[in-house]
Amino acid sequence: MNDTMTPNGDDENPTNQPSKQGKPVNVPLLRLITLIGYFGLLILMPVWLIWLNPSEGISIKLSLALFWLPLFIPMRGLLKGTPYTYAWANFLVMIYFMHGLTTLWVIPEDLPYAILELIFATMMFLGGTYYARHKGRELGLKLPKLKDQK
Repeated sequence: MNDTMTPNGDDENPTNQPSKQGKPVNVPLLRLITLIGYFGLLILMPVWLIWLNPSEGISIKLSLALFWLPLFIPMRGLLKGTPYTYAWANFLVMIYFMHGLTTLWVIPEDLPYAILELIFATMMFLGGTYYARHKGRELGLKLPKLKDQK
């Protein structure tokens, strides 16, 4: 048995770490899902706010500052694959999730754009959550338990 084989004869693959249930987790796929959602939002928001249906009650500059600029904050960490960034970026993506749900309710003519925003936000949220969890485990990162701190 070579040194990359597990006791049951399977090749060890660091990108497909088994979960607690014993099923392998495709960490690169989780990262890809997150990045598709992220870049989808990064492209959708200015296109929607400038060309598809600009808001009449708010300037384009303010719309971009509120809905596009925040997306640049986690870019570096997301591109580097830092689990910590993937975890905290979920707080940021909730802005887009709430915006999409509100738009569905308030502006029916923006339905297709709101649905796209919700799809991209959901992809980024779910992919980022599970990527941070499994990549963090793969790297041996963990949060200390309160009972261990005493």
